[in-house]
Amino acid sequence: MTKKKGDKMPQGDKSAYTDKQKRKAEHIEESYEKRGVSHKEAEKRAWATVNKQDGGGNKSGSGRKNHS
Repeated sequence: MTKKKGDKMPQGDKSAYTDKQKRKAEHIEESYEKRGVSHKEAEKRAWATVNKQDGGGNKSGSGRKNHS
C-alpha cells in the first residue's frame, strides 16, 4: 500500500492517541494555563510533551519497542 500526498492525518487529529495520552495532555495543558500560558500555546506544549515522552500517537500493545 502506498501513501499519496493527501493521505496523511489532518493536523490536530488526536484519534491515534490512547485515552491515557489524552488525559496526560489535558493535565499538562491545565498546568500550563495555571501558570499564565494562553490556551492555544498550552495545548501545543502539552501535545509536544506527550509526543516527546511517549513517541507520538502510539497505541499500546505487544511488539512495541521501549525507547527509554
